[in-house]
Amino acid sequence: MTEPSVAHASQAASNAPAHPAPHIAQSRAAAVASLLGLIVLGLAWELWLAPLRPGGSWWVIKILPLLPALPGLLKNRMYTYRWLSLLVWLYFTEGVVRATSESGLSAGLAALEVVLCVALFVACTLHIRLRLRDAKTHKTDTTE
Repeated sequence: MTEPSVAHASQAASNAPAHPAPHIAQSRAAAVASLLGLIVLGLAWELWLAPLRPGGSWWVIKILPLLPALPGLLKNRMYTYRWLSLLVWLYFTEGVVRATSESGLSAGLAALEVVLCVALFVACTLHIRLRLRDAKTHKTDTTE
């Protein structure tokens, strides 16, 4: 005999759509693309394009906190979207500081970092909202 809560959970899972709604998939794709953009920008910026020191900079390690987020986004883990939407503000702050304090190519790269950070934040928060709304909709649909 199964408990009512277990039976209800399995019923809700079986009634959930196999594929996410298009707007949820699009927000996920935008988040993954923005994150990949930040990672590639951080590597290129500090190793080749405009490193703080000629030949590359140890500042390239700044991308390390972003790396664990990639598998979480690809596996569609809600927790990853939540903590990444908070972490991204550190990179946003770096971008604003460097955009206003440096010149030349480095200032342009910093501005690009700011744009990617805003895009990542918007994509993550939108994804969270859409998934929560979708889950709420499916919960009310299965109880009727």
